[in-house]
Amino acid sequence: MDFNSTVKGSLLEGFYPEGWDFEKIDACCANAPESITEKQSFWNDGFNPIACDNVQEFDVKMGHEIANEIKKANGKKIAFILPVGPMGMYKWAVYFLKEWNVSCKNVYCFNMDEWADAEGNTITGEASFQSAMENAFYNPLGELTVPKEHRNFATKENLPTYPEKIAKLKAEGAKLVLVYGIGRMCHIAFWEPQFGSEFASNEEWLKQPYRIGAKLHPLTIEQNALTSFKSRTSLVPCRANTVGPAILFSADYAIGGADGALGRGMQWQGMSLWMTLRFGPTRFVTSSFIPTLPGKLFFLKELAGPLCPEAN
Repeated sequence: MDFNSTVKGSLLEGFYPEGWDFEKIDACCANAPESITEKQSFWNDGFNPIACDNVQEFDVKMGHEIANEIKKANGKKIAFILPVGPMGMYKWAVYFLKEWNVSCKNVYCFNMDEWADAEGNTITGEASFQSAMENAFYNPLGELTVPKEHRNFATKENLPTYPEKIAKLKAEGAKLVLVYGIGRMCHIAFWEPQFGSEFASNEEWLKQPYRIGAKLHPLTIEQNALTSFKSRTSLVPCRANTVGPAILFSADYAIGGADGALGRGMQWQGMSLWMTLRFGPTRFVTSSFIPTLPGKLFFLKELAGPLCPEAN
């Protein structure tokens, strides 16, 4: 008895996005944990998933990777698409940049999303992604920080300027680095999997640069209630402004993280991680395009499973 054998006529029939074949998802998740890093045919030759024993190792390695990209730029322009989640890597990126005395005056940053209403008006104050970025990354860097005029946040006025700004930077030789986490619904940024039904092909979907006031999937709301709002669903906005595939997957390099373990054997990200690595590129699973980019995906080893109930 499982999901597929009981879903018909249930409240979950039709709830998940088109293209979510649960037999295929189950097959992805049934692989042996030690096989999770085995290269697949659709992976970029430069894509590498890297297991971490604990969240401390995860934060250090991801932070080092971000800082090292800035260091390797050697003063040349470099652009980052940045998330608010995961977050622990920022303190280590700050640590390494300060230790190496590397200035970020050549760095341009584009926050990938922000809570919003239907018109794209964005949240302000401590709950905003802008505040989180300033407190975790920009302010602690002190004199080495990213210039304010190089910082971009996903407001309804500024988000539409991202494609032109990023294209200009790339034309000037800047490397574009995507930093990301993977959502429970396999979103990157807040580009949700149900958006795939709006497009006739992956190619059309891949041309979408951003969305204002995007409708978030119910499970995205619940994920954020658990991870960011102390379980209070009532505090989570139901919409967000977000970058889309045309920006996300135009990156030259990607640094990702999956740290969704909750303790006492509980987790929320194992299925999402396996879908990312094994499902194969499709517009109905946004993160399935991640392995097509060169880069590193750091993940907690326990997320690899085995994804099955523990015997009592």
